Amino acid sequence: MAIHPIVVYTEPVLHRRAEPVTDFGEELQTLIADMFETLAASKGVGLAAPQIGVGKQVFVYDADDEAAGIRRRGVFVNPVLVASKIEDSRPDPDADSEGCLSVPGLDFPLKRAHRVTVSGRDEAGEPISLAVEGWFARIMQHEFDHLQGTLYVDRLDARWSKKWKRARKEYGYDEEGISWLPGTDPDPFGH
Repeated sequence: MAIHPIVVYTEPVLHRRAEPVTDFGEELQTLIADMFETLAASKGVGLAAPQIGVGKQVFVYDADDEAAGIRRRGVFVNPVLVASKIEDSRPDPDADSEGCLSVPGLDFPLKRAHRVTVSGRDEAGEPISLAVEGWFARIMQHEFDHLQGTLYVDRLDARWSKKWKRARKEYGYDEEGISWLPGTDPDPFGH
């Protein structure tokens, strides 16, 4: 297993739809193991393959599901997501704040669907499905978006998008080739 650098916002792999996985062999198993190790080192809750520069339809998660009162750890390969309607109101900066390992050190409010069902394959290619709500539903939507070539900052409303554009320049996230290595580089989230 290995910890991979996490690429930052301007990397092209983050802005294109990831390719479906067709081979569930050793290469995929290594990728998933590396993703879990990278996620643990980052102290994040989810990680999509494009975030480590791999354009494949894979994401891992390891987080508390507060609504269900349990910890969930797993992987989705070639996922499909079905979401409830998103409330038509402004995001609450306290309740709706979201961050991303590929936009290190920043967070912005974003409205998300309260409930989602994610279906796909596990690491062995077996069908799986998960219905969740609340904060864990936010994680699923966030990681699924990465596989579609969308980052959460691409979904911000006009007010927060303006703040993101200023922060993007301030943090130097306008240039390609930026990454950070969890467990080695300073933690951009202060964990």
